[in-house]
Amino acid sequence: MAFVIPKLTLTPELSSSTAQYGLALHTSTPELGLALSNFTGGRRHQVWSLDRGLSTHLHHYLGEFMPPQTWADLAFIAVARGPGGFTGTRIGMVTARTLAQQLDIPLFAISSLAASAWVSAYQHPQPSLTHPVIAVQMAAQRGEVYGAIYQVSPEASLTTLLADTIQPLAKWEATLASWPTAYELVKAEGGLGESVLGVLALAEQNWNQGVRSHWSEALPFYGQHPVTNP
Repeated sequence: MAFVIPKLTLTPELSSSTAQYGLALHTSTPELGLALSNFTGGRRHQVWSLDRGLSTHLHHYLGEFMPPQTWADLAFIAVARGPGGFTGTRIGMVTARTLAQQLDIPLFAISSLAASAWVSAYQHPQPSLTHPVIAVQMAAQRGEVYGAIYQVSPEASLTTLLADTIQPLAKWEATLASWPTAYELVKAEGGLGESVLGVLALAEQNWNQGVRSHWSEALPFYGQHPVTNP
């Protein structure tokens, strides 16, 4: 089914006739997360608990979220590429790729695990997060877990030390046990829609570094097939 961009015209505090914006979508969990930034400190986000209603309501909430900005105000789009729910991830990726293609703007596909690490480190830092290395763990199916490990910096950026992987829980625990440095373990649980802030922030870092990712380069990370392993 083709995605048709509706006529949309953000909130007054972000309104500017000359500003450009980054829009982020996170659909890899039962919560829908949308976020928008004008690159100069103006940022807002919203989260909805949609679960199986995501495919039905995504475009409606996206339409309500956008005004008073227009699609022409967007400089880039960012999307959570997974891991997470198969159907939700697919819907978000298809929507973001279609929008970026029609608008002819860059599309950044950001790891859901990296987004969770960013939120844990910078949006809601915990007193226990005393080490500059964060391991993120997310439950998968059939006794497996998704995992990744990141180095955090004072500049609110992440360096990937171990890219997204899926492993039996025992193997992942062995990976952590043998990790050569101290780390903090973050378990990505619940709706995680607020991780859209991490999707937006990491995409904005890429943008500021001059990266301009073509929409065709944005690919999902499913990890597991919904029925059988690949």
